Amino acid sequence: MFRFLNIFWTSLKMAIQEFRSNKLRTFLSLLGITFGIFCIISVLATISSMELAVKNELKSIAGHTVFIGKWENGGGPDYPWWKYIKRPEVKYSEMKLVQLKSPELTDITYFMNITGNVEFENDVMTGVNYYGVSEKFPAVQPISVETGRFFRTEDFANGANFIVIGNKIAEDIFGKAERALGKIVKLKNSKEAIIIGLIVKQGQSIFNAWDYDHSIIMPSSFMKQMVREENSGPAIMVKGKENTSIAALKDELRGSMRSIRKLSPTSEDNFSLNDLDTATKELDSLVGGLNVGGWAIAGLSLIVGMFGVANIMFVTVRERTSQIGLKKAIGAKRSTILSEFLMESAFLCIIGGLIGLLAVFILTFVLSAIIPFKVFVPLNIIALSIGICVVVGILAGIVPAVTAARMDPVVAIRSH
Repeated sequence: MFRFLNIFWTSLKMAIQEFRSNKLRTFLSLLGITFGIFCIISVLATISSMELAVKNELKSIAGHTVFIGKWENGGGPDYPWWKYIKRPEVKYSEMKLVQLKSPELTDITYFMNITGNVEFENDVMTGVNYYGVSEKFPAVQPISVETGRFFRTEDFANGANFIVIGNKIAEDIFGKAERALGKIVKLKNSKEAIIIGLIVKQGQSIFNAWDYDHSIIMPSSFMKQMVREENSGPAIMVKGKENTSIAALKDELRGSMRSIRKLSPTSEDNFSLNDLDTATKELDSLVGGLNVGGWAIAGLSLIVGMFGVANIMFVTVRERTSQIGLKKAIGAKRSTILSEFLMESAFLCIIGGLIGLLAVFILTFVLSAIIPFKVFVPLNIIALSIGICVVVGILAGIVPAVTAARMDPVVAIRSH
């Protein structure tokens, strides 16, 4: 143990001495290692942070939830839109029947979505999202009201002209968001609505799936006074029990919907059951592709860096030839010489890697300020970078170290 610690300490001192005495040469030789570590750690850290943020946001959008609607998730040139466009839209009355026929659900809600204007005196905002929702919406899709209140049971039953409004809309129209409460605004078809609540500010997010900051929410019974149900992109959101899998919930909902729509056993479904598992799988595929790209760029840089470190070690062996001869003459074993040079090579690579890590930490602060999620470097990725440096260092130093270990002590001493 003492022998190993002595070799370790000697190698570390030699690596630091090499860096101090030949700063420019060593830094240029380590540039490949630095760039390689920077590439792979920055890519892994950004992707890891994005993946965590996306999965957390997907859970917040609608965890353990199935969407019943007309369209299937997907897209691209092969998307059979012509097939789905013929399907009937889901209806509020179907939501009630699904609720009766599906014991595995805990909550169910109906929502409609259109765009329109919000007018107050001389101010007009265009392209605002209107969400018409039923009573259980907050139980399925969490939403927080900062000031005022959400809708009561009687508001849904009576089709009350009440709305809760997004923070950004309130700021743009009223100057300060809190001034919106109690104001009467005009919506689509000049329908008047009273603002009874202000939605908590969301800020930036990756998906902005609901984008509450730029949206208003109202009872679906009130929205039906402005638009026909089938022209509002309606959907049913179903939240299953915690111990029920998404697959089992979808099977039950499929049976319920087929029964409600009186489809024969040979008829295709004329509705869709979408969930967030598909989005998560697509995310995993995307993350895998980005990781491969990052490793490819980093691999090329590390190979270049490995040759640079190998060059340093060959020069170091040549400069220390007489020292190697003296060590061997007084009894140093080949394994000791070999270990010292391999460790020194590994330490040099670690120095290059630490410079790359420092650059990554600086990058995380910059990225966190300009993209809608916080970028961080997990401890396992830091450990991975150190491991990569050690492996690259050993591979780069193996040939010079073997050359040094095999030197004839007499010849080495005379070479001075």
